[in-house]
Amino acid sequence: MVRCTMSIEVNGRFYARPVRPSVVICYDGCDPAYVADAVIRGVSPRLKRMLADGFYANALSAMPSFTNPNNVSIICGAPPRVHGISGNYWYDRATKTEVMMTDAGPLSAPTVLASLSQAGVKVAAVTAKDKLRKALAVGLAGPGASGIAFSAEKARSCTIEEHGIDSAEAQGDAPVPGQYSPELSLFVLDAGVRLLKAARAELLYLSLSDFVQHAYAPGAPQSDAFMKAVDDRIGALLDLGAVVGVVADHGMTDLSLADGTPNILYLGDVLDARFGPGCLKVICPITDPFVRHHGALGGFVRVHVVGEADHAEVRDFIAGLPGIQHALIREDACRMFELPMEREGDVTVVASKGVALGTSKGAHKLEELAGARLRSHGSLAERDVPFAVSSPLNAEYRQKARSGQLYNYDIFDYVLNGTQEAR
Repeated sequence: MVRCTMSIEVNGRFYARPVRPSVVICYDGCDPAYVADAVIRGVSPRLKRMLADGFYANALSAMPSFTNPNNVSIICGAPPRVHGISGNYWYDRATKTEVMMTDAGPLSAPTVLASLSQAGVKVAAVTAKDKLRKALAVGLAGPGASGIAFSAEKARSCTIEEHGIDSAEAQGDAPVPGQYSPELSLFVLDAGVRLLKAARAELLYLSLSDFVQHAYAPGAPQSDAFMKAVDDRIGALLDLGAVVGVVADHGMTDLSLADGTPNILYLGDVLDARFGPGCLKVICPITDPFVRHHGALGGFVRVHVVGEADHAEVRDFIAGLPGIQHALIREDACRMFELPMEREGDVTVVASKGVALGTSKGAHKLEELAGARLRSHGSLAERDVPFAVSSPLNAEYRQKARSGQLYNYDIFDYVLNGTQEAR
């Protein structure tokens, strides 16, 4: 096997230059159950062959098990404690305002993508949604950078100056799909295939949307159709000679009762009744501009004490509520889940499996679920994710996989270092 000629240090790890095209796919919301179901029933034959020929295991996501913290963890090769992104939405203690992540956010660490691009590797990142593209593009695309970063959502408005690619090349011959459609993810994968064919990238990061997984369980006809379409495109990447890594940002759990009613604990209402209105603020960090498929409901929330309530008393009260797995004081939560202190609540709350946490009744747009069962993520129950590499691991990385906990943010390490001879 070809020995690497250069390694780049990023956040305490060294990454080899790719010796052949390398692709990492963040299969958004792809719980391991989807992979098992699709492989067993023959829905995803290329993925099945990839798992047999290469490496496959279950890994853990970063916490909370939401999209932004995990995508950023993956491209930084490190948990939120290092890079500072621990949610889509947070409470700014200094300004006493609620903030939605709509751009790069408070990213406090370099990324693998930008670092390799700056070392001369041709790097491209394609995302489903533009809010995430802005975080992934830091140091990669834009003024003074030489890489490519664009989203399916905004492909028709790409410019060389901001995205490293113009709209004609970004969009190709395909129409830009709607935000709430399976085709948004397929557009991302098709763009990746085009970039490889045109030799525009040696290293690709392709981040999909979890619209399908929020709406349909494994084995549903709609899930099967999506898994098959993604499988075809994974096959196309493999046929182009790429090493392909597949990982997810989080899993997915049904958060509805047997009759289809969402199983929601409105924690804000409960806390107002116990401690008085306005004393505590519940922040749902899953909140983003695209709430139709989850109603800003997940299994992880942060509670900020804005009145005089005792933090330990609040924690103990919440811990005793049905449907709560963990209620942790800020410092304990940061230690347990490797979170940045500056964005954490005074009390961190993790729901039990199958329970959604909300603020107050009426604050969440449940009507937008249009009668579908609530399926979402954020808790420990959605932390298991698939972790696959298309090539066999070298001896060093086979031992590494056996001896320690595997995280989704290890994927670039395994794709770039684990499939080459040990240095």
